[in-house]
Amino acid sequence: QLALVESGGGLVQPGGSLRLSCAASGFTLDAYAIGWFRQAAGKEREGVSCISSRNDRTFYADSVKGRFTISRDNVNNTMYLQMNNLKPEDTAVYYCAADGWGTVQDRCVQIWDYWGRGTQVTVSS
Repeated sequence: QLALVESGGGLVQPGGSLRLSCAASGFTLDAYAIGWFRQAAGKEREGVSCISSRNDRTFYADSVKGRFTISRDNVNNTMYLQMNNLKPEDTAVYYCAADGWGTVQDRCVQIWDYWGRGTQVTVSS
């Protein structure tokens, strides 16, 4: 069965770090563009970061540049989002996605083939 499953969310204090993981099953991530999105309460979903299958094109939202890093581990068929210096405004449900087209567009606005169910990240003291 084709699926993406996120993990690693939770409650963290401002300035702290979290690493989100997204494990793929039923397909191999190395042929896919991958991305992370988030949706805060009462707001629209936004692209946080995405990277092409060849890792030659990457996008980061301005609000996370210098703090978040997207990566993939092809051996373990897993993607990651390392989040440092977290702020209360980073609080949201975070989703991973994969796109067989292979490339990424600005702000990660494109049709994504597979989506995870989301993991909650709460940044609060």
